[in-house]
Amino acid sequence: MSESYRQPGVVLTDRWFSVPLDHGVPDGERIELFARECVAAGRADAGLPWLVYLQGGPGFGAQRFSGKQAWLGRALRDYRVLLLDQRGTGSSTPANRQTLPLRGGPREQAAYLGHFRADAIVRDCEAIRTEVTGGAPWTVLGQSFGGFCATHYLSTAPEGLATALITGGLPSLDGHADDVYRAAYPRMERKTLAHYARYPQDAERAARVVEYAAEHEPVLPGGYRLTPEAFQSLGILLGTGDGSHRLHYLLEDAFVRTPAGHALSDAFQEAAQAILSYASAPLYAVLHEAIYAQDGRPTAWSAERVRAEFPRFDAGKSLADGTAPLFTGEAVQRWMFDCDPALRPLRETADLIAERTDWPGLYDPARLAANEVPVAAAVYHDDMYVDTAHSLRTARTIRGLRTWVTDEFEHDGLRAGGSRVLDRLLGLARGEL
Repeated sequence: MSESYRQPGVVLTDRWFSVPLDHGVPDGERIELFARECVAAGRADAGLPWLVYLQGGPGFGAQRFSGKQAWLGRALRDYRVLLLDQRGTGSSTPANRQTLPLRGGPREQAAYLGHFRADAIVRDCEAIRTEVTGGAPWTVLGQSFGGFCATHYLSTAPEGLATALITGGLPSLDGHADDVYRAAYPRMERKTLAHYARYPQDAERAARVVEYAAEHEPVLPGGYRLTPEAFQSLGILLGTGDGSHRLHYLLEDAFVRTPAGHALSDAFQEAAQAILSYASAPLYAVLHEAIYAQDGRPTAWSAERVRAEFPRFDAGKSLADGTAPLFTGEAVQRWMFDCDPALRPLRETADLIAERTDWPGLYDPARLAANEVPVAAAVYHDDMYVDTAHSLRTARTIRGLRTWVTDEFEHDGLRAGGSRVLDRLLGLARGEL
């Protein structure tokens, strides 16, 4: 089933596909996938090769463009593009607090969501590729978690790929979630200190919000409980190119005077709710640590456990010591399932996923070492979301992979840099640079 329409310079076709929930049981239950085909106006009948885009996350549907925004315009010069909503996201059989009760209780929900990692996403790609391309291999562009999926693709189905392009998404091949977060917290501290160096006034402002949140535990307009730890997690902004500035402007207007004294402003509360809520992408929280799981050990709320090894992140201690609180980001913790109304109904489901020990492996080092697919990867210097050292170690294990290591962009370089980033990766993959 498909339907076509136009935006400036682009012809779009919405497409739906049916795939097995469990690719190991091809005759079993099926789910629906959605993808948006994009081709430059005037080239709809051209025999262009295909590029499939895998969004970062996990848990986010493919970017919704208007016309030839960002990198899409550059891609449409050479390709017909398929923007895939990965299973459980966007319009692809969405999984959230509203839909998951259809599966049953927490145990049934956890079992269902066990089919929503990179391995299943790649098998979805292979299941629909023949229908889309007529059997020809396609180029994959993986942003962040989409790069994890692309690395799995290279490990398990390289015959489906003409080229692999990865931006901010080369994973550790064998690291446990604990290793990921032990590397992440020092990065979070560096990002926070760099923010305070740029905006010294924000140190006192942040401490004031932490003190207020500890005393009042305000509930934001959408029902989110703003604890000190929840406020600290606004540091998710610091991993993006303009995030430090956005955080500064958020803190700038945090308080207003009221008849009852100073209180958090409505503007601050609305903006904080929009950043903190996982209502639009609950799988990011539910499956975030599971994307690293493959060694027979449970993730067991790794980010929260490892945080205790870094006492500087204790907001109460910061208040007592008179030091500025540190922000956190890219770290999903169990208390979020108490604070966020979009996650509260999924708390037991998330606990069961955190306890699971039988996750299958995701990467094949031997196959990657023998890789023959052209691969290019943008690695962002001191990326807050994906550890640079882990990415470079992986890059050295994938035969033929060419890296572009840059501090020009943060983790959102593909969005911020648009055509320049994609142009650089295409040049590397084609051996032109």
